[in-house]
Amino acid sequence: MKKKRVKLKIGNIIIFIGIIIAIGFIVFTGIGSLVKKMSNPKEKVYLASITNTVQLYTTDFVEAETLPRGTEVTLFERTVKKEEDPTEYNRIEYKDKKYLIPLNSTVKEKKDVVLEKKKYVRTPVTVYKKSGDLTIIGAIKKGTEVEILGYDILQEDGTVSMYKVKTEDVEGYIYSKYLVDTQELSLKNYDEEGNYIIHSTGLADPYGVGMAGDLDFYPHEKAKFTDNVMPDVVKALYLNSAAIQNPDAYIQVANNIGANAFVVDIKDGGAAYASPVMQEYTPTTYNRAADTMENYKNNVQKLKDAGFYVIGRIVVFNDSLYGTDNPEDSIVYKSTGALFGGQYWLTPYSRRVWEYNVKLAVEAVKEIGFHEIQFDYVRFPDRTTSVNHLLDFRDKYGETKAQAVQNFLFYATDEIHKVGAYVSADVFGESAGKYVTGYGQYWPAISNVVDVISGMPYPDHFHAHAYGISEIVWTVPEKLITTWGADVARRQKTIPTPAIVRTWIQSYNAIHEPRIEYGDNEIAAQIQGLYNNGLTGGWMTWNSGSNINKYSSFITAFKKEYK
Repeated sequence: MKKKRVKLKIGNIIIFIGIIIAIGFIVFTGIGSLVKKMSNPKEKVYLASITNTVQLYTTDFVEAETLPRGTEVTLFERTVKKEEDPTEYNRIEYKDKKYLIPLNSTVKEKKDVVLEKKKYVRTPVTVYKKSGDLTIIGAIKKGTEVEILGYDILQEDGTVSMYKVKTEDVEGYIYSKYLVDTQELSLKNYDEEGNYIIHSTGLADPYGVGMAGDLDFYPHEKAKFTDNVMPDVVKALYLNSAAIQNPDAYIQVANNIGANAFVVDIKDGGAAYASPVMQEYTPTTYNRAADTMENYKNNVQKLKDAGFYVIGRIVVFNDSLYGTDNPEDSIVYKSTGALFGGQYWLTPYSRRVWEYNVKLAVEAVKEIGFHEIQFDYVRFPDRTTSVNHLLDFRDKYGETKAQAVQNFLFYATDEIHKVGAYVSADVFGESAGKYVTGYGQYWPAISNVVDVISGMPYPDHFHAHAYGISEIVWTVPEKLITTWGADVARRQKTIPTPAIVRTWIQSYNAIHEPRIEYGDNEIAAQIQGLYNNGLTGGWMTWNSGSNINKYSSFITAFKKEYK
């Protein structure tokens, strides 16, 4: 019995010793792991920078890849220094590889990865109330320093879409693409090809509307949407607000003559349909609309279903109905407050007018389905030269007329591109000249911003012997448009990113003596004049009444192979 008891005691001792050893091993390894962890702790962080990327280095201090700021990495909180280099580095891990990055290049919260504190305005910018809202609360001039308060969206490449900024006068959101890092860069004008000298010198300001050199000529990438392909050559018929209510008849004509597009009125003084945006900004326009939005949308959809490219036309600053509801946005005489020309001509300086027209455009793309928005009357009234000093144009931000026109188009293009549509602008034929026109249009400044620029060189709008042509110019439309087109081709070469040239052609009978009829031959002659100068982006028929019988006669002109 005693022996048995001894054996049990020995067994117990062995078990006890085993337990002690196991506990010791656990404690030892745990402490070792804790010590190791304390000496080299890890945490998930985000790369941060004053630029959109962060430079990584190998553990031997050799430059490796760059990563967009906002990238998540693992940080080892232990600094490293290279001999005779004051820079301190942190060790990080990214995709199972070890790197070094400069100290303070990481943050714990992704919202904090943008480290820049100030920027400078390179191109005059619109200030938005908030990101994603078209409401304008101010404007900032070229060369101005802005304080960076935050941003809206961090893109995959580490850039931001809009910064939240502050100046002495305003606080809001502006697009980052119009900013640079130094004031010196912000004050420079784009002149990589030496073209800026063409705009800045030798061009007088005969109408007191500002010099061409005051405008912006930095490259502006043109839109290209894979799900909204613009035809290489647009051959379009114009439909006013009455014509669009009979789409089937115009579709048949377009198919017969070989047209592939329509320009359809959204607003030309009166509205083609009752839009909620109109209801907000100008009830008079809304109440006098020619059709309901539902009917209008169905009619436009018929054009689209038939395979046509459809352009929505908006008359911008010549809008008496809006002026009736918003007289404070109209041009008036300083002394009396009387309307210039006895009508409500809206000032292109008014940001509320900008908002109204661009919100209407965005709505038309999203709700009606237009492929492109075309702005007409993107200008000040003409024939104001002798009375400019007497008029109150309500120039709140100290812009020239030409700056106001170009800045509106920056704003419009930014917002319409975001909803997947192209932007075009109509300009007088005169705008192809070398000077800023009295109504604020300068061809290169407009062409540089929009996707399509559409001159209106109607032959019967020129002086009888324009360009020194011996014949009355509307009797020789090919000769006239060839001469005019040469000016356009030259102007297009003075900017880095010119728009497509798609031209309005006269499609009505001449209104001056001799009152010749403009039929198939005259249409073809104008188009050939464009092609004689390589202006092959297409044409649009201007006939204010959308005369279906006249359109039906343009078979040769539309189907002809031009060279």
